[in-house]
Amino acid sequence: MPPTEPILILGTGALACLFAARYSAAGAPVTLLGTWPEGLEAIRQQGVRLVDANGREQAYPVQAVDNPRACAGARQALVLVKSWQTGRAARQLAVCLAEDGLALTLQNGLGNRQALEQALGASRVALGVTTVGANLLGPGRVRPAGEGTITLGEHAGIRPVVEGLRIAGFTVELTSDPTGLLWGKLVINAAINPITALLGIANGELLERPQARWLAAATAREAAEVARAQGIHLPYPDPEAAVEGVAERTAANRSSMLQDVQREAPTEIDAICGAIVLAGEQWGVPTPVNRTLWMLVKSMNKLKTP
Repeated sequence: MPPTEPILILGTGALACLFAARYSAAGAPVTLLGTWPEGLEAIRQQGVRLVDANGREQAYPVQAVDNPRACAGARQALVLVKSWQTGRAARQLAVCLAEDGLALTLQNGLGNRQALEQALGASRVALGVTTVGANLLGPGRVRPAGEGTITLGEHAGIRPVVEGLRIAGFTVELTSDPTGLLWGKLVINAAINPITALLGIANGELLERPQARWLAAATAREAAEVARAQGIHLPYPDPEAAVEGVAERTAANRSSMLQDVQREAPTEIDAICGAIVLAGEQWGVPTPVNRTLWMLVKSMNKLKTP
């Protein structure tokens, strides 16, 4: 039985397009709310195009808009924009999310839930973590980059969202400790994303370069120490092993940060290594490796983060 509840997705990037295609394929009415003119126009003209591992392409009908008033009354929203775009997304949702609606953030980095809650209130925001991957091949055109799990924090209004995601073909789990999962992903992102972006390599090549592998391990150890100082329990016992396991399982993938750098777009480094550094300062944990990666990636950005 297809999901009858329409879904609003904020963003027009890789994950936003992947989720839109999956929901559309399951029969749900999908609206993408974004600001990228080329992406919006391509989706309006051709739908979201999903390319499989064999190069076969299929288009899925999706509504694409840039005005939040065009999707007023939305009851379910997935926030899949970059972390530096969350403030704008929160303002848009304040216009279009129903009073009894729920916005679910599945974004990278820290601070996204807080920004959404400030605009919408805690009762209308849910936190989730996903290991689903995707590569954007062009405006409105995406290739899946490995199946993963979506883990959601418990919330009074989360059940309809869970049902919709499962019908759309995603593996969904619930947890009473989403903060631990969020930091678990943050540690891995900090260790993989900036190094692959700086070196211009796929995830798996980290394991083939001894110096890069050492750097990833050092980054993970620092981030894990910051989490421990706050009493946060990571979802794995060994952060170094967790990083290497993800790099091995996603060996052919280009990290989202590498994709951003190659497109000369702003990165999420502030919400990843930058957030770890700031939390380390607050809790008295030195983070020199994360700070260095933070500054190096920021120095690569040709565009100023809005």
